[in-house]
Amino acid sequence: MTLSTHVLDATTGRPAAGVGVRLDCATGEWSDHAGWVPAGQGQTDADGRLRLASQDGAADFDPGVYRITFGTGAYFTARGSVSFYPEVTITFEMTARDEHYHVPLLLSPYAYSTYRGS
Repeated sequence: MTLSTHVLDATTGRPAAGVGVRLDCATGEWSDHAGWVPAGQGQTDADGRLRLASQDGAADFDPGVYRITFGTGAYFTARGSVSFYPEVTITFEMTARDEHYHVPLLLSPYAYSTYRGS
């Protein structure tokens, strides 16, 4: 399984470059998981995109429940703007080993939306 994200800034209609991204994986079964372990990190490029790699640099991930956290507050602060959300966290499950997962984020200072992309 591979994973990517794309962040778009709805206030400018442009890609959100330089957004810090952290990926964590749930430990144990989701219903009673004990916590989260780091699974990857990075920063969106000039086109607002990031292809995530695991902590050991591998491109493939194991099935499981993950959460991706975007440093949205720092992004807006760097642009001289106030934001209601200091970070946005999206929790999702990857199950099919032969699929690519894409988690886009449409972002503004006071709202965001996401969906499973391709």
